[in-house]
Amino acid sequence: MGARDRDRDDSPVTATVTTFPRLTEVHDEWIELSDGCRLFARIVLPVDALQDRVPAILEFLPYRLTDGTAHRDATHHPYWAGHGFAGVRVDMRGSGNSDGVLQDEYLPQEQADACEVIACLAAQEWCAGSVGMYGKSWGGFNALQVASHRPAALRAVVSAYFTDDRYADDVHYIGGCVLAHEALSWGSYMLGLAALPPDPLYVGERWREQWSARLQDQPVFLETWLAHQLRDEFWRQGSICEDFGALDCGVLLVGGWADGYTNGVDRALAGLDAAGVPCRGLVGPWSHAWPEVSDPGPRIGFLQECVRWWEHWLKGVDNGVMDEPLLRAWIQEPIVPSVRQLQRPGRWVSEQAWPSPRSGGRRLFPSLDGALLSQPPTPGRRRHVGDPLAGSDAGAWCPYGRPTDFPPDQRAEDGRSLTFTTQPLNQPLEILGRTVVTLELSADRPLALAAARLCDVSPEGRSLLVTRGVLNLCHREGHDRVVPLTPGEPVTVSFPLDFAGHRFPPGHRVRLSLSPTYWPFAWPSPEPVTLDVRLGEGTFVTLPERDLHGDERPSDRFAASERAAPAPGETTTIEERTLIRQASTGEVRSTVVNDERSHLAPTGLSFGERQENTHVLFGDDPLAARLEYHAEHHLERGDWRIRVVVNTSVTADAEAFTVTTERDAYEGGVRMHALRRSVRIPRNGN
Repeated sequence: MGARDRDRDDSPVTATVTTFPRLTEVHDEWIELSDGCRLFARIVLPVDALQDRVPAILEFLPYRLTDGTAHRDATHHPYWAGHGFAGVRVDMRGSGNSDGVLQDEYLPQEQADACEVIACLAAQEWCAGSVGMYGKSWGGFNALQVASHRPAALRAVVSAYFTDDRYADDVHYIGGCVLAHEALSWGSYMLGLAALPPDPLYVGERWREQWSARLQDQPVFLETWLAHQLRDEFWRQGSICEDFGALDCGVLLVGGWADGYTNGVDRALAGLDAAGVPCRGLVGPWSHAWPEVSDPGPRIGFLQECVRWWEHWLKGVDNGVMDEPLLRAWIQEPIVPSVRQLQRPGRWVSEQAWPSPRSGGRRLFPSLDGALLSQPPTPGRRRHVGDPLAGSDAGAWCPYGRPTDFPPDQRAEDGRSLTFTTQPLNQPLEILGRTVVTLELSADRPLALAAARLCDVSPEGRSLLVTRGVLNLCHREGHDRVVPLTPGEPVTVSFPLDFAGHRFPPGHRVRLSLSPTYWPFAWPSPEPVTLDVRLGEGTFVTLPERDLHGDERPSDRFAASERAAPAPGETTTIEERTLIRQASTGEVRSTVVNDERSHLAPTGLSFGERQENTHVLFGDDPLAARLEYHAEHHLERGDWRIRVVVNTSVTADAEAFTVTTERDAYEGGVRMHALRRSVRIPRNGN
């Protein structure tokens, strides 16, 4: 997947609301923090807010509100204002039109700034004193992080596509492995985005001084992330799973089965509920786009759900939101595998508790003949030599619902893996939760990984990816330490696959696939690996099977999708994905190109970026793995023309990763700044 702004979406709007219960007006304001840093804010208010004060809804992001998210912001914040709230969008320190330099994601400074902003909003003459915070991805992360500080005015949070554990589920690591294609592209994208200047239309001549500071002082995020290959204090900071009880406001958690961050709902819902924090969970079929516009659908009236949440927690309206089930989830039915998915058939179900007493652990055991059995098989062993191409059909780690995002038919991947398959099912099998793979195995190298996929195999033989997971086998005793394998010595490991809700119909089969390679999701081990899997009582997969015969309260239907009108202007997006294999050299090159261009009619600004991500392998040599990234970001209005060009790469030898960074910034045709760096970072069990 190309590195993209994780909180922008360009899905078509299916329903637009043009009239609201209250008329609205837009204000651009500056919020000055205690250290003198000024943050730029756009506030959408009901016109009568001074007479009838309203709660505030804050979204706090680094994605440039006057260009990067302007189209999308216009569909949300006026909606809140039209329903009796103040919609507030703030550029974080070091981003957009705000002062400062963006130093990294989710730092204590970011959280402290948000707490100050909340106190400032609560004190405004139009504010009723209560504040909510919401967002998806970065905004979903920091809403929960800020809530853990318990700012007095913060009464409710809506967090979508988030994680409670920054090490376990984000763009940096997966199962203790470097999340190769995502870490480079995302870090490189932010290197370019954060190097764009403020807009002189809003900040005046100060823009040049602020731009110079950003270009001179912004760090290379990826270097920091690779320096922390274990789950140390760097990752624990900002991970709310460290203390769920620190939160004390109403929390609505939202996830999508096609998204990269679904696991957060599973863990956080259980943790917050156990800690006595009032919370509810909602998981649909969605990708990394808001549920009212996501592909795949069905889309829902998500903004209406948020308004109900705000009304209860910020206005004290007894509307029954806390009488609803703890979790509402869409159980997906199988489809023909395709790189584009517009709809996922299925149904809504509800759970009154989480983990659910309705879900049990059904064990299936791999056998020597490739079957997946309900009873332990005769003991045996299966060896598998890692195929460097395993992972080629993985699709995007975090799909946005674009035309090439989703995993295709997995039969080719299954052929590159060690697979075990059940007989056709006699009755439906429904899962909701996290499948766990337990393996007795050995490897012929001290550093190795294991990737597992669970697929739904149709009567025609199509293999549909249901869920997957990866484990760095050197992390089998925990992600805070490295314990190399002793070649040939058996160990037992267990690891979860991603949170999933799926129904296997009668006649379909369940398939488990295993591999010691999964490029470009996971950076390959330094040497080719052969896994030796011991079959018998100690190797099995545990499915979170739902009881289909128990009592179940039907889940409420959702209203039709609504949004306010987007900002006037145009946006075009092009995505291309290619895979080239050269027989003469053994090179395998996968490239993803994203090109997004926008124009804002009210300000005459044109902006956007073109990104190209390339993943390269040569034969079966894991040390030939290479990631390359190229991007160009631009801002243009009349004679004011800014361009930032980024070229980065990651390679590795047996001892270290090498991160090479080039960034050039241009005003007009003149290069104003150049960054050149090449840094070696020791491998630590990866």
